[in-house]
Amino acid sequence: MRKRPNILLTGTPGVGKTTLGKELAQRTGLNYVNIGDLAQEGQLYDGYDEEYQCPILDEDRVVDELDEKMIEGGVIVDYHGCDLFPERWFHIVFVLRTDNTQLFTRLENRGYSGKKLQDNVQCEIFQTIYEEAMEAYKEEIVHQLPSNSPEDLDHNLEQIVQWTEQWMKDHN
Repeated sequence: MRKRPNILLTGTPGVGKTTLGKELAQRTGLNYVNIGDLAQEGQLYDGYDEEYQCPILDEDRVVDELDEKMIEGGVIVDYHGCDLFPERWFHIVFVLRTDNTQLFTRLENRGYSGKKLQDNVQCEIFQTIYEEAMEAYKEEIVHQLPSNSPEDLDHNLEQIVQWTEQWMKDHN
């Protein structure tokens, strides 16, 4: 069986992970998994966060649910956190970054407000997800990508498709 890489797309909510992930899956034939959707379909929750008005992810159940798929390979995982996943799962990690004013507008358009809006924009300002990724994975597999414009999206797609093709040549 042909070996295929596992890719993690991570970053603050609103940076464009889902748009990039779905398009990437179409172009590469890899399987796209949005952790939010997976959790909702399988009810992989551990309570409800009143402050942020959202369900609390049961991280252990998510990892259990995905482990077999990840061992097979060929999976693009989309999630705003990254330290819950085993290091062995991913061949490369992309942290998408967006300009704070753009991110504020994107999140406002999604209905974010108050503390949830402020905390997510601060998360981006302080590079929280990037630092989390650098601590959770080998430095050489973690890459930041700008995600501000349609041109950034096209460039990121091109880069990741090229990386995927090269990885498959090197490992098959």
